[in-house]
Order: sequence, then structure tokens, then C-alpha cells
Amino acid sequence: MIREVHVKTLEELMPLLSEQEYRPDLGRNRSPYVYRGMTNASFRMVTSLRRNCKELQGTLEPAILKNFAKYAVIEDPSIAQSVWRQMILGQHHGLPTRLLDWTQSALVALHFAVSEDELEHMEDHDCMVWRMDIRELHALLPEPYQQVMHGYQAEVFSVDMLGEAARSLEQYDRDMDDRGMVVLEPPSFNSRIVNQYSFFSVIPMGMENVEDFLQRCTDNTVKYVIDRRLRWRVRDMLDQLNMSERIVYPGLDGLSKWIARHYFVKEQRP
Repeated sequence: MIREVHVKTLEELMPLLSEQEYRPDLGRNRSPYVYRGMTNASFRMVTSLRRNCKELQGTLEPAILKNFAKYAVIEDPSIAQSVWRQMILGQHHGLPTRLLDWTQSALVALHFAVSEDELEHMEDHDCMVWRMDIRELHALLPEPYQQVMHGYQAEVFSVDMLGEAARSLEQYDRDMDDRGMVVLEPPSFNSRIVNQYSFFSVIPMGMENVEDFLQRCTDNTVKYVIDRRLRWRVRDMLDQLNMSERIVYPGLDGLSKWIARHYFVKEQRP
């Protein structure tokens, strides 16, 4: 089931920022959630591979990854070892893949939700932040995947762990069908992945509608819909908390994006 929460004030946003659970075994508070910020509440959760290749995604994916690896191996020789590494590096550089981006930071997700490319459209539509429970998703996985996870005493998959559980994309698709998906923590290829606290969900080919799967198979998924009139207020709050393009895109690209938005002249609406 997906629970939808409509946020119209900053106070209503606070629970999103403090969703931690007390772990008696650790004596500490930890969050089992990952988040995904989207600029428009009407957008669907669709992979870039499906958007790009549509009904031919299953046929074209192997060729996309093979050609990417052939030319990109000079930049990162490690991708020759694993199709999952090829996929993650490709996703990072704009390659169409079956991965969906997530973060374990609610602040990072909020940043992406309230950061339009065209700033004049900030108040044209509501935005949203999705929340998923990693534990709940991994409890749905086939037994061999859970055994790998338990063997490493882990709550989230690494590339090597996923490679151990699924030797190929074809095996992964057979194992998952439309009943489950792995949440993967990527290798720290660069500072952007680290700063964004990045995670990926690996969408099986049989899962044609991610939101339908979450509605059918989960109980802890939440969709936070943020009112369009609150977006600038949240954006300004995030800047005060040092959550901006300078952090999520380290380097001159992020600096330039931040400066451009900082000096954006906002038209006054009635």
C-alpha cells in the first residue's frame, strides 16, 4: 500500500526529516528508508531505459551495456568485471539503464524535489518525495538473495553481493519477475555518489509498473506531495542547511548551478 501525505507547511515536513527508529541491539537510532525526490507530483516512477527504449528495452539493454563497456573500460577497467558495475557507472553518466536513483538522505531527496531546471516553473506544480523501506523490500526477495545478505550481515546489497546472488541479468529477471527488487549501494566511483548518499533500486524487466508493485506488495511506502506554494520556502530552507547544488554536484558544475539559482530574479505573483 502507498500512503499519500500532502505537505502544505514546513511543520508538516518535519516528520520526513526525522524518520529514525531506535535499535535496541545498537543503542542507537537508524533509518531503514531510502528517498527519491521528483520535481513534479504527476511524474511516474519510470527507468531511463524504459523511457528511452520503450517496449524494446529487454532486447536493447544488452547492446547498450556492451557498447558502453567497450568504450568506457579505458576510464574504469573494473567495469569489465561486472554487468552491475557497467550499469551503475553508465547511470551516473546518463546511460539509459534499469536503475532508479534513491538516497538515504531526506534532505538530498528534498533538494531534487524542489530544484527545477526552469526556475520560473517552481510554483506551477506540486513536487514529491517517495519513501521506501529497504527492510520491507528485501524481505520479499527470493531465499538465495536473503542468504547472501545474511551471510554478509548486511541490510543492503553491494555490487559484489548482487553478483554473487545473480550471475546475469537474465537470472535476475527470472528470480524477481514482478515480485521484488534489490536495493543496491553503489561503489564510491566519485564524490557525487558519496555526497548524494546514493542508492539504486534494480528494476526487473517483468515489473512494468513500479508504483503498482509498491501498492501491491509493501506497507511502508509513503508518497509525500509538497504543495507548489511551499517549494520556494523549502528551497530557501535547504540553502540555509547547506544542502544545495554545491554539495550534490561537487565541482564547478554544481557551483555554477548554485550561483545561477542564487541570483535568479523571481517574478512576484499576485
